[in-house]
Amino acid sequence: MVDITHKISTLRKATATAIVKVSKQETIDAVENNLVPKGNVLEMAKTAGLFAVKNTHLSIPDCHPIPIEFTSVEYKIEGLEIQIIFTVKTVYKTGVEVEAMHGASIVALTMYDMLKPIDKEIEISTIKLIEKEGGKSSFKNKFSNAIKAAVFVCSDSIFAGDKEDRSGKVIVEKLNSYGVETLHYEIIPDELEIIQERTKRFAKEHQLVIFTGGTGLSPRDVTPEALLPILESRIPGIEEAIRDYGQQRMPYAMLSRSVAGTVGKSLVLALPGSTNGARESMDAVFPHVMHVFHVLKGKNHDSL
Repeated sequence: MVDITHKISTLRKATATAIVKVSKQETIDAVENNLVPKGNVLEMAKTAGLFAVKNTHLSIPDCHPIPIEFTSVEYKIEGLEIQIIFTVKTVYKTGVEVEAMHGASIVALTMYDMLKPIDKEIEISTIKLIEKEGGKSSFKNKFSNAIKAAVFVCSDSIFAGDKEDRSGKVIVEKLNSYGVETLHYEIIPDELEIIQERTKRFAKEHQLVIFTGGTGLSPRDVTPEALLPILESRIPGIEEAIRDYGQQRMPYAMLSRSVAGTVGKSLVLALPGSTNGARESMDAVFPHVMHVFHVLKGKNHDSL
């Protein structure tokens, strides 16, 4: 199966349809008047669909077992056609498009099975997805100009050349995948005055300033102490999202002191210095966090 461990859970919805076409009006009359020998077709088919959608992963190999939190089945009868409208909702890391189509197809097959004794020319057609919502595609942010970022690696050892930077490069790569331009990338020592100076200078021309490193518990880790006094607004929700995401994957994440806030119209983030910590922090809040630039634009009446 596709690896979805890096994704976050959001409200997902999908609606699919299938059409059952009978060959004579008598079949439609039998369905509507509950005269089919095998029983109530609409209710039996609906029940079969409800069972099917919850077990999609048992039939489709690449589907993940996911919590199904809402399902509805509706019917529209027009002429000799019975349209099935199947809707599924969940709060999870992946969508429910296949689940909705699987449910609709099983409803249609159940109707076929129940109606074939009285109608030998039934057809099933048009099994397709009507709409889907949720996930990354539903939280796209559009900007007239590309967001500009500055990335700083806070590490005495990397600055001295004793180690190679990896976390900063991961952040730059992630930003590029979201259409954010990293105009400045720099390795700096983990010193309070330097961090503050870089923040104030680059927040004037960049919408996003990210520091990686210096968020641990060592006396040399001073990135939070440097940033907190100069942030105009702190954003605890971003910090909580990063820690919660990391905690679900690595128990030591609770020790991280990630910081998020604003300086002018710039978003300032302090992320862990480990490669995995930086990567997971980016996965936790991007691209959704970029909605903050719409908020800051309205607050400051400036164009991005």
